[in-house]
Amino acid sequence: MSILTLFVVIPALMLLGLWLAKSLNQVRGVMVAGASCLLALSVWLTIYFIQRRAAGNTDVMLLVASTPWFKPLNIAYSVGVDGISVVMLLLSSIIVFTGTFASWQLKPLTKEYFLWFTLLSTGVYGFFICTDMFTMFMFYEVALIPMYLLIGVWGSGKKEYAAMKLTLMLMGGSALLILGILGIYYFSGATTMNVNEIAAMHNIPVEIQKIFFPFIFIGFGVLGALFPFHTWSPDGHASAPTAVSMLHAGVLMKLGGYGCFRVAMYLLPDAAYELAWIFLILTTISVVYGAFSACVQTDLKYINAYSSVSHCGLVLFALLMMTKTSCTGAILQMLSHGLMTALFFALIGMIYGRTHTRDIRYLDGLMKIMPFLAVGYVIAGLANLGLPGFSGFIAEMTIFVGSFENADTFHRVATIIACTSIVITAVYILRVVGKILYGEVKNPHYLELTDATWDERVAVICLIACVAGLGLFPLWASNVISDAVGPILANII
Repeated sequence: MSILTLFVVIPALMLLGLWLAKSLNQVRGVMVAGASCLLALSVWLTIYFIQRRAAGNTDVMLLVASTPWFKPLNIAYSVGVDGISVVMLLLSSIIVFTGTFASWQLKPLTKEYFLWFTLLSTGVYGFFICTDMFTMFMFYEVALIPMYLLIGVWGSGKKEYAAMKLTLMLMGGSALLILGILGIYYFSGATTMNVNEIAAMHNIPVEIQKIFFPFIFIGFGVLGALFPFHTWSPDGHASAPTAVSMLHAGVLMKLGGYGCFRVAMYLLPDAAYELAWIFLILTTISVVYGAFSACVQTDLKYINAYSSVSHCGLVLFALLMMTKTSCTGAILQMLSHGLMTALFFALIGMIYGRTHTRDIRYLDGLMKIMPFLAVGYVIAGLANLGLPGFSGFIAEMTIFVGSFENADTFHRVATIIACTSIVITAVYILRVVGKILYGEVKNPHYLELTDATWDERVAVICLIACVAGLGLFPLWASNVISDAVGPILANII
């Protein structure tokens, strides 16, 4: 058994522990112990991967293992990781760890909440370690289904509507995915559903590729907030509880970009090359539209949700540019945005828990009342608008430099248009920071509010450290990702 299976076994043991837990302290203990083990495992895996690379190991995919599961359809439990998978597992474990502390005071039904939260994270981990298409799809569904209950039961606002809308739209994307996966399997003539083995065969006719590429790309693109299939995202984020918003925007949406690159573009390279311009137009719209939409919102969660549409649009935009630099930037953006948006949603949830409003028209002077949370929000905002020294700057600069490497007019015009999102992002970030943090406290009830508790400080400090750490020391991540991007691009171009 590969050590990667621990990413599924540990959450399974957490589920068992939560089910047996009899008190709130036991529930919290199980979550902290499990999340800490997963974080330690992902950190060890990252270090192991970097060391193997430094030692001159040329194998892109490591810790590979496969066990037959359903032989009539050649389905196997196949696992393996490359640099992209490794950084996504690291991101997931950081968000699960900090999300646990962000949910420390959540009531009621704390035990049930953490059960569904852990099941959601199980699907995420399983998706990133699997290399069999069907098993990936299974874990993909496991990651999506708990969202309905997590939002519908523990959410706020129009939570039933948001939960239903999110579930139906993502299930629609799943229907496209299963059709695309079956199409790839049958028309490739493969005796396996292993992604790497099918890619090596490279024998699907171009006409067939053109039929199934939109199925796969749109199917994953729905989760990646591809325009115009993004409308579930703002409502879902706005209604979800804090840690669910963190995991949803920080990790779950990354399944979309990962799947588009790993499955759609890798297995259907000729169609990806010929049809990329269509989806490039849609992703350019996502980038600019999301940023402009964030400018006109008054709800803090909606502002961050539309910001996520813009930043996740950049991921798909960079992947479709199909240069090694832009694709490396896309994965860096997935990592960077996951950390930044988790920090944002954590802080918004903490502010909402005290003020009972997310409307920026009724928030003011918070810097004087809760300086720790306010400073954290300023840091998150500066990272989001791409200030040098934070992860957002490294990711976006890599994307735009790599995208501009395409010498033709179409790609360069699209890059210039996408670049305008930087200015628009600065507008809404500075507007919100100035409105809610500075100035006089107009609501006298706010003077009675308290600053962050110890558990909230743990979550915020960890995320700030990761955002700053990636911004100041990005080379390790860039090198690991670049090594994994190369073979996939070589199959396309």
